[in-house]
Amino acid sequence: MRLTAPLLSIAAIALGACGAADSEVIRHKIPGSDFPILLAVEVPADATLVYLSGAGPAVTDETAEPRTPAAYGDITTQTETTLAAIETRLEGLGLTMSDVIKMQVYIVAAPGEDSLDFGGFMEGYVKYFGTEEQPNLPTRSVFEVAGLANPGWLIEIEAVAVRD
Repeated sequence: MRLTAPLLSIAAIALGACGAADSEVIRHKIPGSDFPILLAVEVPADATLVYLSGAGPAVTDETAEPRTPAAYGDITTQTETTLAAIETRLEGLGLTMSDVIKMQVYIVAAPGEDSLDFGGFMEGYVKYFGTEEQPNLPTRSVFEVAGLANPGWLIEIEAVAVRD
């Protein structure tokens, strides 16, 4: 079969439309849930993945004993300063928190507690994800660990962002 110019134009338009749809990040919400993470993310082949090393919290109390949880604050404060550090790293790479598609969160139970404070973590997390200003959500895993490299940290977060 010989393609004429009009048929070639239609084929080019159809292929272009398919290519445009393929080049977008697709975020799949959890059906029937308002929990602020995604079920899955599809990343197109032409996008670049950016893997950020683990980030930890900033010192919030200079008068506290160094390298202790008191120097870094409770889990909510540590979550907020850790996410602020990630935001700064992303900005340095020309990205934003809305480009984050995957997070791995490592949390230590605070001294004297039997388990991690997930609710306190979520208080800090929802200030950065699922907001009116930044509605994009990542996929995410949270792990309770025995300890982190800095004994004062209650949290460390790794993130993967996409540049499309």
